[in-house]
Amino acid sequence: MRPSVILTSVLAFAATSVFGLPVRASRNQVAVRAFVPTTDYQSFQISDGVAGNAEAEANAVFVDPFDGQDLASIDDATVDALSVMRELAEDAETELFNPQIKAASGADAAALQVGKIKNKVLKLTGFSQILKIKIAKGQAAGDDTSSDESKLTEEQGKLTKNIATDVKSAGQPSKAATGTVSPRK
Repeated sequence: MRPSVILTSVLAFAATSVFGLPVRASRNQVAVRAFVPTTDYQSFQISDGVAGNAEAEANAVFVDPFDGQDLASIDDATVDALSVMRELAEDAETELFNPQIKAASGADAAALQVGKIKNKVLKLTGFSQILKIKIAKGQAAGDDTSSDESKLTEEQGKLTKNIATDVKSAGQPSKAATGTVSPRK
């Protein structure tokens, strides 16, 4: 292995494990990172770039940081942080994307629509992960989780549909909506 490859690998590992910073492996790959809770939607949005990789990008935010971890052991503060981030993505759809798509035209409107689909993948991935954690915690406590399991099936159906739309649009320009959304009270 070349020294530059080794150095890059070591630095990428250090950034993800020590600082929890996102590190992109390449244009179409997303490296695993630690979960970094935030209330700044623009810092974790995935809508900029191109379509086709929203599933991996959303997983890098909401799923991959918990890979190999017993979901039942995730603390309530982390679940609350995940919920806030999911709500920010949802609010970005209604408060930012929808009005900006309506006001735009041509290629700009098309890129915003592609970005909105990527944002839906982000939002639904977050919601699915939260439900998986709730189910794991409920099952560990011996609770009935059938209601959450039904909701998870419903949300995963929506997620699958939006991932398919993103994949179908692969390579098309994707644009994030501009502006900010605030955490719900």
